[in-house]
Amino acid sequence: MTNNLLAFSAGVDSTALFFKLLEQNINFDIAIVNYHKRNQSKEEVKYAKSLAQKYNKKIHIKDCFLDDSNFEANARNCRYKFFEKLAKEYGYTNLYLAHQLNDKLEWFLMQMSKGAGLKEIISMPKIEKKDIFTIHRPLIEMTKDEILEYLNKNNITYFVDESNFDTKYKRNYFRKEFANKFIEEFKDGIKRSFEYLEEDKHLLFEEDWIQDKNLYYFTKQNPKIDIKKVDLILKRFGYVLSKAQRDEIIKNNFSIVIGGKLAIDSNNEKIYISPYKNTPMDKKFKEKMRISKIPPKIRGYLRLF
Repeated sequence: MTNNLLAFSAGVDSTALFFKLLEQNINFDIAIVNYHKRNQSKEEVKYAKSLAQKYNKKIHIKDCFLDDSNFEANARNCRYKFFEKLAKEYGYTNLYLAHQLNDKLEWFLMQMSKGAGLKEIISMPKIEKKDIFTIHRPLIEMTKDEILEYLNKNNITYFVDESNFDTKYKRNYFRKEFANKFIEEFKDGIKRSFEYLEEDKHLLFEEDWIQDKNLYYFTKQNPKIDIKKVDLILKRFGYVLSKAQRDEIIKNNFSIVIGGKLAIDSNNEKIYISPYKNTPMDKKFKEKMRISKIPPKIRGYLRLF
């Protein structure tokens, strides 16, 4: 029994992900949805069954009969209800989706066209925790062309959904008119931009620091992310860092007093921020702080309590 479920369609992306998971020796079952909109869909389900039989995978098939009104949203709703039902019934805790870089850019452009904030405009992270399962998107940094190259190089059969070229669907319009052309020329920059935006989104909307009165601390990740968290926390004290100050904090390994008022200090695991207090400390208190791994510049503030 496996706890991994692959959302499969027999198309370019999900077929590539099927074989990449095999290469990585990740055990998984597959789920495919048939919307009965195209004659080819029967062949796609047949191909999914053949792969499941050949590679000893359990396959789950769902029939969704939808009209053309708001089809994309309703199709997505049908899919995810199916995945959630399977997760509850079979104990799947990981859902593998074959989203790739072109998908991420298309969504970005669609959201920007109608007006959206950072939280809405940046979607499809590589790993996304949901209530029922964790979503994994291993292909999210690959372009459609890179995926096609992988399939063709390895002589892997896949299907092309002709409806993906119908520009009556908004996503297809953005794909044809903007995303594909843009990503062909600027894929490296687009990849980096999404990395930076994901970091900013994480900092702004997932405050993973701990606060106790005016003491803040968080687990170290890397200096680039850590300095952004320090910057946000200091703003809560009404202090805005200059670029020179940010550089100085990193240079001093996050051990510094800012403006004589705010202490930043760290140990091997965490970074701490508090008001700076030059308070007398006896040996017993210092030893207690040392055992608790509280860095020196923070201890004066804690001595007040």
